[in-house]
Amino acid sequence: MTRVQANLLLLLAGIIWGMGFVAQSTAMDSIGPFFFIGVRSVIASLFILPFALVEGRRAKTRIRPGEYLSFIYVGLAFFIGLALQQIGLITTSVTNAGFLTGLYVVFVPVLGVLFFAQWPHPVVWPSAIACFVGIFLLSGGALTALQTGDYLIILGAAFWALQVILIGFANRSGRPIAISCVQFAVAAAAGLVLAVATEELNWNALMLTWKEILFTGVFSSGIAFTLQTIGQRYTTSAQAAIFLSSEALFAALFGAIFLGERISFIGFIGCGLLFIAMLAVELVPQVWKRRDEAPTPAELAEQKG
Repeated sequence: MTRVQANLLLLLAGIIWGMGFVAQSTAMDSIGPFFFIGVRSVIASLFILPFALVEGRRAKTRIRPGEYLSFIYVGLAFFIGLALQQIGLITTSVTNAGFLTGLYVVFVPVLGVLFFAQWPHPVVWPSAIACFVGIFLLSGGALTALQTGDYLIILGAAFWALQVILIGFANRSGRPIAISCVQFAVAAAAGLVLAVATEELNWNALMLTWKEILFTGVFSSGIAFTLQTIGQRYTTSAQAAIFLSSEALFAALFGAIFLGERISFIGFIGCGLLFIAMLAVELVPQVWKRRDEAPTPAELAEQKG
């Protein structure tokens, strides 16, 4: 798979996540956050399991215990980020939440450098900032006073960033679908245990929201996060984060289509910044590489001689 194809997979994941915001916003009206996470993750893990088994039969080597441990780390980062986001939404606005979650786009290259000595291509830094500003404008260009929920969502964004980075390491196993399956199994177990301990399990509400839960389980979780894992095998974590940030753009688009929400003028500017950032990350490295590979005038003269 080429890097362009991988980035298109990441873009498709962003589209699916954008659609998932519509389903998630309606389902959370009647079901607890941990129960919601647990059930959607059970559906996701069961949906992905057959594909993971086929992947395992085709693989030339078995997964080592250390690799399984890295899969579990990905699942823990995924669950913590998701849980902090859901709990944070209780005491903050959707506008603040959408904007602050976008911090992961900046956190990915920063954490990659600080903790893993992963230096991204120079174009990633301005592109990440452009994405961050674009998400801010797309969310309305305003930020109300920070409350407890906002700090939880900021912390959750750090764990989303960590999940993106850890997938980069776990992908060395060559088993992206297995990573995705284990990730969901970990989130399902953690979510259901905490739901039993802290929430009242409303099975009637579960039946009322089965369409939303099925969509988020199969598409937003099972398919989209697996596309993320596969796509990240062929691109860097920092570049992947920028393409995955298209989630905010498509969330606004589908919110306008299905929920009657409207994008403001500055919101369209934000969409443009996100689009420019994705183009820059895709095209600039290619131009940079061709420039470096191009022969110098002296080399051309030598070749003619």
